[in-house]
Amino acid sequence: MLNRRTVLAASSATALAAALPAGAQSRKDAMVLGMTLEPAGLDPTTSAAASIAEVTLYSIYETLTKIQPDGRVVPLLAEGWDVSPDLKTYTFRLRKDVKFHNGEPFNAQTVKFAFERAGGDKSTNKDKRQFANLGVQVVDEHTVVLLNKEIDPDLPFALGQATAIIVEPKSVDTNATRPVGTGPYQLESYSKGASLWLRKWAGYRNPAAAKLSRIGFRFISDPAAQAASLLAGDVDAFPRIATRVVAQFKGNPQFQTILAGSRAKTILAMNHRRAPLNDVRVRRAILAAIDRKAVIDGAADGFGTPIGSHYVPDAPGYVDTTGINPFDLDKARRLMQEAGVKTPLELTMTLPPPPYARQGGEVITAQLAKIGIQVKTQNVEWAQWLSGTYGGGFNYDLSIVSHVEPFDLGNYAKPEYYWGYDSKEFKALYDRIMNTGNLAERNKLLGEAQRLLATDAANGFLYQPQFPTIAKRNVRGLWTALPIFANDLGALHWA
Repeated sequence: MLNRRTVLAASSATALAAALPAGAQSRKDAMVLGMTLEPAGLDPTTSAAASIAEVTLYSIYETLTKIQPDGRVVPLLAEGWDVSPDLKTYTFRLRKDVKFHNGEPFNAQTVKFAFERAGGDKSTNKDKRQFANLGVQVVDEHTVVLLNKEIDPDLPFALGQATAIIVEPKSVDTNATRPVGTGPYQLESYSKGASLWLRKWAGYRNPAAAKLSRIGFRFISDPAAQAASLLAGDVDAFPRIATRVVAQFKGNPQFQTILAGSRAKTILAMNHRRAPLNDVRVRRAILAAIDRKAVIDGAADGFGTPIGSHYVPDAPGYVDTTGINPFDLDKARRLMQEAGVKTPLELTMTLPPPPYARQGGEVITAQLAKIGIQVKTQNVEWAQWLSGTYGGGFNYDLSIVSHVEPFDLGNYAKPEYYWGYDSKEFKALYDRIMNTGNLAERNKLLGEAQRLLATDAANGFLYQPQFPTIAKRNVRGLWTALPIFANDLGALHWA
């Protein structure tokens, strides 16, 4: 049965399709991907938004290493590397056949520039701390040595993420709008709020590495419009599509469904800078009022696994902390009384556009009302969330967001981070983790860190999401797992 929402969604999909270059859907050397969030610029070294990497990583920009869908790390701009016995010195041997889109050469000096910029005083790179701990020595034009102040066995993995792209020095001021990298694709056109197109770069060192001549992206946040774009043939594949629409594609022979696990953590972020959220008893009360299973069903249509800390079951050193703050309404009410909070307590929940956030906000608002917390939801666009909630404004009480970085426990050691958690005990524990080379001891300390975050109710830890992809049946090269948020565009092709 057609309703107004369905008609509007279909009309929107048709209108946007008309804006795409002629023949884009019929040519087998092109493909169109859907995206829920539009990237906030095209330079992943200046913004924390994972959506930037979905467009640019391994396509426009490249890194020393490359992360495979199964989590393995392989060479990319580096031909190989050696690691010292103390796990602090990495020697990278660089490729000799690489140049940037603007014709400038790639060499050890550009690696030094990129990493020192990422760790410099003016850096806005979300992994600034990691790069600030790296000393970079140029041995010769194609050999570079990284001296790490900390022990980080995951450094090769980290150097394959978007924050570690190698940038060309002359382009850094304009990469957000006119990106220059060493990858197989270049920016062709960008229509803000609608679509973006990449074209294959003729100067790439290995033309066979990119199988399609052109790849387009369409930005569609509404679940009904996402489904309509696929059904109308305007989008060929929609990675990380809204979970709510998956059921309608089951049994449809024209489409394939891929369910990808991840290292993502969907959380109810709490601003420790604001009273009464700076009281651990209030935060524990909020967690005790949340039924994680109901949240997973309501926010992610069942596509998730409960978590009790900022860590997921398949990560090294994982311990199950879901029992530390279990669902218990009586306990929640008692904690509110112990904290001296007069009810109703009014809080604002700021929600970014993804459906899991908006749907999850409805569920948690209803749950918190049962313990006397009246939540006013405020829907904002992604750019507003990045600047007002995540950015320097910290203008929020509660928020729902998925943190998709695999190794981001260290954010809790940063008092300036957007949730404002400031624990001397955690910072000391994290320093021990980053200076421990023994794997068993490191995993033990990681377990202690998880338990401490859960005990402190540092945030409302909800679930590890499972991300579905819907694509036309003859699309190939899509990631079947999600170790990082990226699209390996060079692997995409038609069967």
